[in-house]
Amino acid sequence: MTREFERSTRLGEHMRRLLADLIRRELDDPRLGLVSITEVRVSRDLAHAKVYFSLLGRDEEVGPMQTVLTRAAGKLRSELARTMTARTVPALEFLYDASLAQGARMDELIAAARARDERGRNGGGGEG
Repeated sequence: MTREFERSTRLGEHMRRLLADLIRRELDDPRLGLVSITEVRVSRDLAHAKVYFSLLGRDEEVGPMQTVLTRAAGKLRSELARTMTARTVPALEFLYDASLAQGARMDELIAAARARDERGRNGGGGEG
């Protein structure tokens, strides 16, 4: 059982690297901005893969980006089949990974809280 998990994890990481390169080289779409493949989770039976992507840009670009990637899934899967040595290539499902955007938002909130604390220490301490 553990060996299967390791195999699907290794396959997912290999696919992540290959997909990142294929998307950069093979897809020529103006809507395709700075996309990054963050993770590929392959099912235990190796039939399906959830491909998580993030992008540098605005949130409203996520929908069109996901559409481009979903439409290109067949082409990308075919290219993977030619490149990989695996017997079968999983079906690809593209999903937006919001963790980078959430992390950036948390950084902004922490920085704002620190700035408020600093202002409070500097301005509020002398009036007593």
